[in-house]
Amino acid sequence: MKSLRTTALKEAQSRISPEVKSPSTKISEFFGVNVFDKKKMKDFLSKEVFEKLVSSIDQGELINHEDANHIATAMKTWAISKGATHYTHWFQPLTGSTAEKHDSFFEPSKDGAIEVFAGSALVQQEPDASSFPNGGIRNTFEARGYTAWDPSSPAFIMESKAGKTLCIPTVFIAYTGEALDYKAPLLKALSALDKAAVDVCQYFDKGITKVSVSLGIEQEYFLVDRALYNARPDLALTGRALFGHISAKGQQLEDHYFGSIPERVFTYMVDFENEALKLGIPLKTRHNEVAPSQFECAPIYEEINLAIDHNQLLMDLMEKVAVKHNFKVLLHEKPYAGINGSGKHNNWSLITDTGKNLLSPGKTPKNNLMFLTFFVNTIKAVHEHADLLRASIASVSNDHRLGANEAPPAIISCFLGSQLNDVLDEIESSRSIIKKVKSEDSLWLGIPKIPQISFDTTDRNRTSPFAFTGNKFELRAVGSSENSSAPMTVLNAIVADQLTKFKVEVDKLIKKGEKKDVALLTIIKKYLKESKDIRFEGNGYSQEWEDEAAKRGLSNIKTTPKALDAYITDKTTELFANTNIFSKRELHARHEILLESYYKKLQIEARVMGEMVNSIIIPASITYQNVLIENAKGLKELGLSKEALETPVNIINKVSEHLSGLKVNIDKMLEERKQTNAIEDSRDKAIAYDEKVKSYFDTIRYHTDKLEQIVDDSVWPLPKFRELLFLK
Repeated sequence: MKSLRTTALKEAQSRISPEVKSPSTKISEFFGVNVFDKKKMKDFLSKEVFEKLVSSIDQGELINHEDANHIATAMKTWAISKGATHYTHWFQPLTGSTAEKHDSFFEPSKDGAIEVFAGSALVQQEPDASSFPNGGIRNTFEARGYTAWDPSSPAFIMESKAGKTLCIPTVFIAYTGEALDYKAPLLKALSALDKAAVDVCQYFDKGITKVSVSLGIEQEYFLVDRALYNARPDLALTGRALFGHISAKGQQLEDHYFGSIPERVFTYMVDFENEALKLGIPLKTRHNEVAPSQFECAPIYEEINLAIDHNQLLMDLMEKVAVKHNFKVLLHEKPYAGINGSGKHNNWSLITDTGKNLLSPGKTPKNNLMFLTFFVNTIKAVHEHADLLRASIASVSNDHRLGANEAPPAIISCFLGSQLNDVLDEIESSRSIIKKVKSEDSLWLGIPKIPQISFDTTDRNRTSPFAFTGNKFELRAVGSSENSSAPMTVLNAIVADQLTKFKVEVDKLIKKGEKKDVALLTIIKKYLKESKDIRFEGNGYSQEWEDEAAKRGLSNIKTTPKALDAYITDKTTELFANTNIFSKRELHARHEILLESYYKKLQIEARVMGEMVNSIIIPASITYQNVLIENAKGLKELGLSKEALETPVNIINKVSEHLSGLKVNIDKMLEERKQTNAIEDSRDKAIAYDEKVKSYFDTIRYHTDKLEQIVDDSVWPLPKFRELLFLK
């Protein structure tokens, strides 16, 4: 009887890539064709309504009911002209994925039927919120929740073989007003940062009236043949291989990184890129990543809210297109032990409505001081709230990745590059504050010349969680499966709060009679001294850094349950109250949701592990053991010496040893899981799963992987790493 693994391998080896045709030879001819962008708005709306909608998008002004009706009619007309029959409010609940409930444009009428889409349906819907995570914000019987239109993120049409649907990006809130999603807090954080940053910009340029956040999200992922994926229950149910001996060849030759893209993978990439481009997702880059079967795609930078919407849409799109190519996309941060995990690098910068990047040094003293203001305040914010930033990227899957194989460690630090680090040290140690300048080309004493920073001079330092890379900061610690809204809400909130405090301190000095520039530089120097401990230029993987970080008082919280405590401290509660992003109730709700997600995912892993060991791995190992026993019996019946019997007997003993160790530990783990499930407090349960249940995982894996090395290859039931990792 053929094993599932054998069947899956034959199916995988017989794959033929489907033919993929680009909609056009020029991307510019089909980019955004499925997006209700400003160009299409202008075509379908009156000039007056179009200008009001643009003002709402750019300035956040409210849209009245009458204008909403006009916009809804135009959106419906455009969508129907593209073949759409349904519409949905597309939102991002706290499950981490996206959600949608489809409604038809069709409505019966006296004369038969008509297509209807009112402004009220565009602006607000009432999906059932009962089955979405809420963290105790509402009772089970209080199922009402609202989705509300986000005009700043354009509507789009999602295509499938079955039909087309108009998707309208929205926020999702409880009937009591609390946020039940990732988008609403992000929008609040952006509003807080805009106000705080504009207030500080006024010291330098009165013409700046708005500051936006730019974000570029690099998305790493693995591909695996769908047949092999289906033959691995652990991959299918948990997203990672709970078992599997490391392949003899992995990434050690460094031959996959930036190598020639396999033809089958290239065909898939072209296909999902074309679909993404039609949805206005500006994908720019594709390449092989470090590990076998690991890849990356990256878009051009966008306004942060749109960038995150596009990334969430992209992850969904990648999976849908993968089905056609008989692939499965693995977005888990660490699907395979022993090789690199996957991240979602968030490249963050601040852009004014005058077109200036506030994190890009200028050629003049004035611009140098403006750059230093925002640069140093960002570092100070990260120093003050490092534990909260760590909490924002915490998850059961990212715990596997942080600190291993080119992922940054759990210690939050800032890498600036030697050039900027030296500049900041010089500013901090300079005695004089400022002297008069004769021209824009003169240097201010106390502000060393800061040249235009290039990428080559800053490096990226792959061991740094938060690195400056020329004109932006790169938060490298975000996990590949994560919604970037969580860490970006925190980052924007802490910088907004810090800029607000900075302005208060500067204004106090000005009121005391200090000149503005002297006051600015005085507080900058103060912040440099206070935040110096967060700056680190070396190897974040080293034991020396762990020791040094401890001396500096930096936290090294390696697991999620304790990292999440930062969400509910008095310091965090005050921060989010001051920035009007989260109430104390909302923070505690999210803390509860994240803890539940953590222990439930470990619960699933434990269950899958128990099932696979007891019903797949042990039976297969016993089957091979029986073959060995029959072989030994036959050799003995032939009258062979003890020496001749030594090899099969030793192998039988090794199989028995690992079977025994496996069975003992799997039973202990399952019993520990039962006891842990009885714990009611979410934090205590999450910690128990982490420290007690999960503590058996490595031992169970050890015995399983040893059996994989011993058992006849034709008998072993699970596709091996060498088969999963090397696509053909």
